[in-house]
Amino acid sequence: MRAALRYGAITLTIFLFLLSIRRSGERVGRLEERFETTEKANEIQRRMLESAARRPRNRGELVDRLRDGEF
Repeated sequence: MRAALRYGAITLTIFLFLLSIRRSGERVGRLEERFETTEKANEIQRRMLESAARRPRNRGELVDRLRDGEF
């Protein structure tokens, strides 16, 4: 009887350990996905800021760019 209880406890311990590893893996996967999404959003925002920095400041600059064919 004691041997059966001992094996049952060992089996339960191993099962709970494997379950915790699985949950940790899922958590890491979600964090990785969130990190990738944040990186993409940051890249898009950086590109938008760079574009805004290069925009014409007034109509005169816009006309000059259009005449030069730079736009």
